[in-house]
Amino acid sequence: MSVYLPPTEPLDIVHVDATLIVVDKPSGLLSVPGRGEAKQDCVITRLQGDFPEAMIAHRLDMSTSGLLVVARGEAAQKAMYKLFRDRAVDKRYLATVAGLVEDDTGEIDLPLICDWPNRPRQMVSHEIGKPSLTRYRVVERSPAENLTRIELEPVTGRSHQLRVHLAAIGHPILGDELYAGPAAERAPRLLLHAAEIAFVHPQTGKPINFLSMPPFFPSPKPQ
Repeated sequence: MSVYLPPTEPLDIVHVDATLIVVDKPSGLLSVPGRGEAKQDCVITRLQGDFPEAMIAHRLDMSTSGLLVVARGEAAQKAMYKLFRDRAVDKRYLATVAGLVEDDTGEIDLPLICDWPNRPRQMVSHEIGKPSLTRYRVVERSPAENLTRIELEPVTGRSHQLRVHLAAIGHPILGDELYAGPAAERAPRLLLHAAEIAFVHPQTGKPINFLSMPPFFPSPKPQ
């Protein structure tokens, strides 16, 4: 089992109001405490130094970087939970995957369930899996590198959904130690980033949107 060595740089807080905090989580940092004293350093414990009322509203995998919404207090947490439960939160991820994805756009509709003997791994199971849907759009293909840069929209929010779905269609995310096999060695980290999140603010009722580009992705070309 690998030793947990989270990044030491301060959290990048991109938004704070009376109800919510939005952070740009680095790869390698847990969203919430793990088991044991060695895994207490995480987004929530770091935030609670300045915001004691901070409570998780959703999670990102430790290896995934990007935008994470944190609630300030139980009422805000319940409101955000409801938005996620009602699928009223739009999320967009960016990833770099092995191989050249053939179709410019598509859907991956494969049911997922925990691979219990090998947890935390998840797996596709048409017998007992829960419905899971991911939409994708190719941003750029690089034949010379045999990789594709891709935009992902998780319609459902299963654990490891994007990682398992991409691996299942033969295009694992680079740097994924759980699902990528040899492709895991092609990157120093998981090349998956929560790049955009949008929803109606539970307190003000106004639409809000946050964007973050990962360092492993090319900057958008001017129109």
